[in-house]
Amino acid sequence: MSLPPSVGRNRNNASVIPRRARPTLRVLQDDLRDGWESPHAPPRAGVQGLDPLSPLSALPHPIIRKAAESFGDDPEHDTHLGRIKSSTRLVMLEIKTGQWRGGVWVDQEAGVCWLIAAGLAKGGHKDHDDFYERVKRADSTDETERWLPTDDDRRQLKREAAATLSIEWECDIQRRIVEVLRTIASGGTATFILPHPSGTAGKFGECTLTVAEQGDSDFKYEEVIVEIDLASEFRTSELGWQATIRILTVINPPETGWDRVGDTYSTIDDIGNLALRLDQLQEITDRGELAQSHPNNKAHYAHRRSLAISSVVGLSVRSMCGLFFVPYQNHETLPKCQACEERYETLPE
Repeated sequence: MSLPPSVGRNRNNASVIPRRARPTLRVLQDDLRDGWESPHAPPRAGVQGLDPLSPLSALPHPIIRKAAESFGDDPEHDTHLGRIKSSTRLVMLEIKTGQWRGGVWVDQEAGVCWLIAAGLAKGGHKDHDDFYERVKRADSTDETERWLPTDDDRRQLKREAAATLSIEWECDIQRRIVEVLRTIASGGTATFILPHPSGTAGKFGECTLTVAEQGDSDFKYEEVIVEIDLASEFRTSELGWQATIRILTVINPPETGWDRVGDTYSTIDDIGNLALRLDQLQEITDRGELAQSHPNNKAHYAHRRSLAISSVVGLSVRSMCGLFFVPYQNHETLPKCQACEERYETLPE
């Protein structure tokens, strides 16, 4: 879930509405029907159907990329070719890359740059479909005013800003988990504060992590216990569940690998796997990426008695390939785990 569009603040309480040049929905629908680097890149027109996690300024088209490079966060670093002379009613700043041309309008009040027109340079600028000829015709009929960003454009921009804030919040949670796990990876308990999604000092909740070695001389394993205590207003909210999923995904990605009792979660794994996981987490966290969940998409072999008990009480069981999972899916609908099958075939009848 993204945070509400009205929330447009980052961790330092500064606006996250980007200045970087972005195309309007009209440009995507009417002007950029070809030239895409991916056949799946052009989004549908309108706010519906657009992925708020994929900023329009990052879409893979040469003129969109040029616009984003030419008009970034700092206006002192803007690079353009000056004003498009054929646009007399509206100030459009010219950019070009290859045969593509674009016109960028700067919303001085909102501090956002918009790619409001795009096209190809054709026939020495005498072709009917030449970019500059199109701008000239639109200028003569006052059509360029209708090229300005609409309410749908601004709503989409706010969605992207909210999504950016949401991602930053989850990255902050992930970063704190990695720091805490570093201190208790070989055993221990630690508690840390869950940051508020708005970046303020408000109370969102806290999380306690415990790492302990369990088992006996024949079989030892590592158990991680997660206790999540959210503020009352977030306990049944989607934001509270979003934070919970982020915590569990960071520690152990398999969706079927967690047992739950109330707000306490536990998972088990082979000793030493948490340390290996931490090295992977550090790499993706340093890159500003979020850990991804891994759904269990294989049918695993386990002792029938263990499966029966675990299915009833919702506890994890160890498969023959070594994976710990909670058996809540119908195994007959999943492909067999090859490693489990190979080990099963070696068992005496």
